[in-house]
Amino acid sequence: MSSIYISEPATSGKVCLKTTVGDIDIELWAKECPLACRNFVQLCMEDYYNGTIFHRLVKGFIVQGGDPSGTGEGGESIYGHPFKDEFHQRLKFCRRGLLGMANSGKDSNGSQFFFTLDAAPDLDKTHTLFGKVVGTTLFNMLRLGEGETDENEKPLIVHKVTGCVILNNPFSDILPRQKPATKKNKDKKKEKKQELKREGRMNRIREKLNRKRKAEGDMGNDEDDDVEKIIDEEKKEKQKQDARHRFEVPAKDANLREESEEWYEPTDPRNKANRRRRGEKC
Repeated sequence: MSSIYISEPATSGKVCLKTTVGDIDIELWAKECPLACRNFVQLCMEDYYNGTIFHRLVKGFIVQGGDPSGTGEGGESIYGHPFKDEFHQRLKFCRRGLLGMANSGKDSNGSQFFFTLDAAPDLDKTHTLFGKVVGTTLFNMLRLGEGETDENEKPLIVHKVTGCVILNNPFSDILPRQKPATKKNKDKKKEKKQELKREGRMNRIREKLNRKRKAEGDMGNDEDDDVEKIIDEEKKEKQKQDARHRFEVPAKDANLREESEEWYEPTDPRNKANRRRRGEKC
């Protein structure tokens, strides 16, 4: 076994996957597999894997995860498209605790990865091997291979990734990408803004009512009801004004209506061209 470790290249990066079975420390072959390692490190940095489950288990072979959908059909790479396989003559799936890229064929790597539970020579030259589990955390990883599965190789006891920590980043230029604002987030921000605006309006009306009541010597307890009533009345009035504005013609447009021959349909008597044809003064 020692000769296997000696033949492998030195690692140049380290990540800790925090899971429901405990921490899993992973060292990376970033020089030998830069595409896969950069992809993995950046996705870890962006918390992409947080909450993802290990959705596939083939006992004595592999345990697979990294798919946000949990179906085995999802996930995408940081490159925006599937990336190429990377093979190295000194990297072989010759033992348990190795980290590889899951794929659906040649050069179809995305975000999904797997750990080997034993030697898997059939995966050589078909799947990118880019990391290894180190130290006693190997025993945590092996716990992912315990338990029963259904007919679709899905574990009956589901384990998941709860967090990622970059212990040694081999790519100093990596920065987390900006997450695009989703419609849901935009709606939440809009609702929050409207809520704050309404709250501020209520406070101003409340202060105004308090001053008025104090001057009149009336200190009733139905203050909030009065505030709500005033706001509702203002809202209705604003809706009426908006409705009127939609049907009013601005002054400038009204002038254009008198001057433009094209404003009315050709058959409309108000069209100046028709009026000239009839000998009428425009």
